[in-house]
Order: sequence, then structure tokens, then C-alpha cells
Amino acid sequence: MEYGKKLFAIEFAKRVLCLDKEDNSSCNSCIKFENNNHPDFKLIEPDGNSIKIGQIRELQDEISQKPITSDKKVYVINDCDTMTVESQNCLLKTLEEPPEYAVIILVTSNESKLLTTVKSRCTKILFTEISNQEIEKYLNQKYENLDKDLLKLSEGSIGRAINLQENKGSYLEINNLIDKFETNDLIWILNNSEILYKQKENINEILNYMNTYLFNKGKINCIKYIEDTKRRLASNSNYDMTMDYLLMRIWEEFN
Repeated sequence: MEYGKKLFAIEFAKRVLCLDKEDNSSCNSCIKFENNNHPDFKLIEPDGNSIKIGQIRELQDEISQKPITSDKKVYVINDCDTMTVESQNCLLKTLEEPPEYAVIILVTSNESKLLTTVKSRCTKILFTEISNQEIEKYLNQKYENLDKDLLKLSEGSIGRAINLQENKGSYLEINNLIDKFETNDLIWILNNSEILYKQKENINEILNYMNTYLFNKGKINCIKYIEDTKRRLASNSNYDMTMDYLLMRIWEEFN
């Protein structure tokens, strides 16, 4: 299940495509949407660590064709900040002159990664943080043995809070690793950082978490190393070598 901004975007798309605003339970469009086979809706997400130019070109090919079931076509680009520069530039023409029936929704938690030209062609909708008390109340209905320390690192995001709880073993390993940087040499760190090397599919979430944890420890300079790592991975740098370099820079910052 999706949460937060992504869920909002998907629900909004469903309403845009709905053909019976009074009773969408019997709406053919809504039924297709609920069954994940609506021909006029597409969710685009990162392929690996980034949204590739090929995915944007596929969007452009499809968006030029008129709607099949509804009056509109809706495209949700989730984690759009992972688009490569080439992907963003490719998307620009479509954002400038979209077909009148098309709705394009960009979902991001880091708009600083988007080109100014892309942002200038969008209407921004801001989401406020949810209080820890509200998040805790929600999570208590779903989980036993809630980890309160991880909850504090959710930064007002239900989606992040759920991710932290469901993968708390991995995140606690990250905490333990970072806490060892001051007391162990670099060779030890490299030899005991399996958690990073085996999390290739979820590395963006891991790196975002490391940003928050290191910030709370006062290691502000480490954030630029993590952001640099994201850029390297998005440009298809060798994964293991990129992790080695990141660990070395963080270790140097601690020592």
C-alpha cells in the first residue's frame, strides 16, 4: 500500500478519471482503476536508482494518443527528483505543451533536485508534516513493539514512519554502523558494512535515513557526501566503489 504524497496523487488521479462523480463505486473507470488496469493511467517510478530518459520518451509516445476510457489521461511520476538531467530536459516539451486531456503529477520529497525550468512549469502543492503523536497513534494500530527512536526520525511522514518500522532491523544496523565510526579504523568499517552493500535495491531509502541520523548526530558535512553518492549512483557509477568512497569520506569526517 502507498502512503503520503504518492497515495494522494493516485487517489487524485482516480477522481480525475472518474466518469460518475456521484457514485464512483459503479463507475466503469473507477473499477478499472481499482483493478490496476486503467488504460488512461500510468504510474512511473525509478528504474533502479533513477527515472531514465527511455521512461520519459515512452510517456511522450503514449500521451499523444487520446484517452480510451475516460475524458482524461493521468501520469504520476513518483520520486521525480530521481529523474536524470536528460530525463528532465526531455520532459520539458511535454510540460510546456501538454495535450488538453493530459494531467501530469510530479511527486517529490526533494524539489531541489529538479531543474528550475521543470519547476517553473508546475503548480506546487505543499504537504505539511504530521505530528509524531498522530503518526504514533496510527502506527500503534498496525504494529506491536513500536520503536520510538525510529519514530522520531520519520520527519512527519507516515510513509517514512511505516518504512522505518517495517525495515527496522536494517535501520538499526545502520545506526550501529555509524556509531562505530569513531572507535574503529577504516579497514574495520569497510569490512563490517555489509548492510550497505546488500541494500542496492533500497539504497535511496537507506541514504535518506543516513542523512537524518547523521544530521541528528551533528555531522552536517556528511550530508554532502551522501548527496554526492546519490548523484554518482544516478549516473550509473560502480555501486561497490561508490559505497567504499562514501564510507571513507564519512569515516574521515568522524576522525
